[in-house]
Amino acid sequence: MAFKFENLKVWQLSLELTDEVDALAFTFPKHELYSLSSQIRRAANSVSLNIVEGSTGLSNAEFRRFLVIANRSALEVVGCLYLARRRGYINEEKFFAMYSQIESLVRMLQALINSLND
Repeated sequence: MAFKFENLKVWQLSLELTDEVDALAFTFPKHELYSLSSQIRRAANSVSLNIVEGSTGLSNAEFRRFLVIANRSALEVVGCLYLARRRGYINEEKFFAMYSQIESLVRMLQALINSLND
C-alpha cells in the first residue's frame, strides 16, 4: 500500500462505519433525505476522510489535529443515532450495535491521538 493511512486499522474500521451508516441512512424516511440522512452520512464520511487528510501532514501535531476532528465526527454519528432511535427509524438492537462499533472506533482514535502527544 502506497499511503500511510491505508495501513491504519482505525482507517479501515472507519470505512466499515461509512458502509454501515450509508446502508442505515438508506432506510430512513424520504423526508429525512436532506436532513438526518444526509447529516449522518457526512459525519461518517468525515471520520475516514479526516484520518486520510491528517496522515499526509508533515508533523504529528497536524495529524493529531485531524484525528481530533475525526473523533468529533464519530461522536456526531452517535448523536445522529440517538435522533434516529428517538424518531423510531432504528430499533434498540441496531442502535446498540452501531453504538458499540463507534465506541471501539473512538477508543482507537483516542489511543492514536494519545500516541502522537509524545
